[in-house]
Amino acid sequence: MPLNLAIIYGSVRTDRQGIKAARFMLNTCHTRGHVATLIDPLLYSLPLLDKMYKEFKPGQAPQSLQQVADLIIPADGYIVVSGEYNHTIPPALSNILDHFLEEYFRKPSAIVCYSAGAFGGVRAAMTLRAMLAELGMSSIPSLFPISHVQDAFQEDGTPVDQRFYQKAREFFEELEWYAYALKQARADPCPRSESSTQSLT
Repeated sequence: MPLNLAIIYGSVRTDRQGIKAARFMLNTCHTRGHVATLIDPLLYSLPLLDKMYKEFKPGQAPQSLQQVADLIIPADGYIVVSGEYNHTIPPALSNILDHFLEEYFRKPSAIVCYSAGAFGGVRAAMTLRAMLAELGMSSIPSLFPISHVQDAFQEDGTPVDQRFYQKAREFFEELEWYAYALKQARADPCPRSESSTQSLT
């Protein structure tokens, strides 16, 4: 059964390089038989956060926000592709994520981080882990760090190093396990435990 995955990318910089990593993730989703969409802040120009999606009455959200919501809400999981800006995530990525909350609940996320240097953006990933957990879409244990991202992919997302394919296979197998498990759990609500119904004495 295919999953519905949303790939959330966060850079709007001129000559951005991380978009190639996002395209690699998108291509891999399709190769593995999943439905996937890339949420690119240059294509869906959200304003700086004023009102969250849930704060608009049905049918009254701005068009760009509704377009993103239509991708976020049905997704079974999220792949978040982030560069590292001053040890944290890009502002455009934070802005996209912060427009939503309950729409993410009880779904897994997976972090792809990158940098122009040797560390692959892992310091931003640590910040992102805490944020994703707070949003209700905790990240899977594995990371997908990409060092020297400017040299790692062709423009269409094809990796220069073939080892990326094996690394991606392992990364996706982990994400898929969590996504399928949580999808099943959402379909079968967990009953409250007996102890939770008892008053504390």
